[in-house]
Amino acid sequence: MTQATDLKVNIPLEEHLDYDAIVIGAGISGLYQLYKLRELGLNVRVFEAGTGVGGTWYWNRYPGARFDSESYSYAYSFSEELLAEWNWSEHFASQPEILRYLQHVTAKFDLIKDIQFSSDVKSAIYDDPTRSWEITLGDGNKYRSRFLIAGIGLLSQPTMPKIEGIDSFEGPSFHTSRWPHEPVDFSDKRVAIIGTGASGVQAIQEICKNVGQLTVFQRRPNWCAPLHNDKIGTEEMKEIRSGYDEMFERCDQTQAGFLHTVDPRGTFEVTEDERYEFWEHLYASKGFGIWQGNFKDVLSDPKANKLMSNFVADKIRGRVNDPETAEKLIPKDHGFGTRRVPLETKYFESYNRENVKLIDITENPILRITPTGISTKEEELEFDFIIYATGFNAILGSYDRIDIQGTDGRKLRDQWKQELSSFLGLQVNNFPNLFMILGPHALLGNNPRSIEYNVEWITDLIKYMGEKSFTRAEATEDAVASWYEYVLDQGKGLLSNEVDSWMTGVNSNLEGRQKRIIARYSGSQASYRSRCDEVAASGYAELNLL
Repeated sequence: MTQATDLKVNIPLEEHLDYDAIVIGAGISGLYQLYKLRELGLNVRVFEAGTGVGGTWYWNRYPGARFDSESYSYAYSFSEELLAEWNWSEHFASQPEILRYLQHVTAKFDLIKDIQFSSDVKSAIYDDPTRSWEITLGDGNKYRSRFLIAGIGLLSQPTMPKIEGIDSFEGPSFHTSRWPHEPVDFSDKRVAIIGTGASGVQAIQEICKNVGQLTVFQRRPNWCAPLHNDKIGTEEMKEIRSGYDEMFERCDQTQAGFLHTVDPRGTFEVTEDERYEFWEHLYASKGFGIWQGNFKDVLSDPKANKLMSNFVADKIRGRVNDPETAEKLIPKDHGFGTRRVPLETKYFESYNRENVKLIDITENPILRITPTGISTKEEELEFDFIIYATGFNAILGSYDRIDIQGTDGRKLRDQWKQELSSFLGLQVNNFPNLFMILGPHALLGNNPRSIEYNVEWITDLIKYMGEKSFTRAEATEDAVASWYEYVLDQGKGLLSNEVDSWMTGVNSNLEGRQKRIIARYSGSQASYRSRCDEVAASGYAELNLL
């Protein structure tokens, strides 16, 4: 665990600057980045579009929203005092508890004084002569800073489906990530939900419990696995707390920062009985073990993956009463674990309820949204509510929505249309002093573990610049090209890079997003951190520092 320090960096605030650094977003990334930069003695301002802190956990308030990483492994690790005083109530906490936790962190470290809410950043323009960024908010106000740090998230810009008449519906409708802040009562109501990704799965299994009729419109099913959530009692929380050091060390050593890591055995290195006994154990265990702790070849060997997929398919058939419905819920276009695996609690049993109906829109497509409901190829359906669980403009959307201009007026969205590239997922050539937390080609996984590492790397670089009196940092083109090749190499052989998903940049609801790209770093946490550490140890030789 990293500890707070009293390090100060003497970077005098120049007269033409309002702040040393501006951070966009007050989620997990932005809050920690603010904490670390204040630790250096910098004048920092966080601009947040919402009315409160939390990022993902501020916006996503739909029923059933919760962690799919263990709560205690998702928490900040930088403060022993914080770890000692916070008690998690569940192994996989729900959105209200997660939001309370982030509000507690904000209050504990007095972060609120440097956060400005209801402040949507519309543009960010770099000025080379002054080596500074000017950001413009939605209200027209402008602010300048030396450094600009984007903590805007991978999955924060929602996408709506391309369906005719989507604005014509006269009843309440909303995307899962823009859920109303006031309670929504579905009792005795006819509700439609479009989408069965991770958010859809979580929402469906909760809404079905108290609704008149729930109709699920599914384009493609997902491989889902049981979450097996439980409450955490007082004694168990004490036990968890006593093992925090070892737990965070374990997270640092696993493939993607989760508590689970790949089994060193191959699928065909064990007997058939041993194989299925192991899979039964994983299916009965908590969390992502079945995805992140499986045999080493399940996510790379098509034959091994097929066996695993067949195992999970049989589990679905055993949980859904109607055989025809069960087959609709079994993916046919990708293997288990090649897309992110939604974790569920009696999701498949939801379809055994008389008040839940599944419509496969590949067989019975939606033609249009009407003022009273949804028109499909086969029928006209009336609804009181329509919910869109249609995902996000992943990775790129958060950046594309802001007019980000670097040297010579170059637009970031235009540069990335030509080729999505970065340096370490942290910087982009032609955009000096712009840093990204979990940017494209950064390591994804148990995100807070990656976030803390990214934030600390950025903070160390800014500290180094202050000590050496540098005011401009930009990744070289050669460094970006080298990192791109490294990312491609680390992703070789993974089945996940051969299917359409947000992790390969595909989104059928967006123009120009039907072609697969490598949008994330697919190697191990160790290989990612080792490369980043090399750059720092070299005195940031792959950056142009001026």
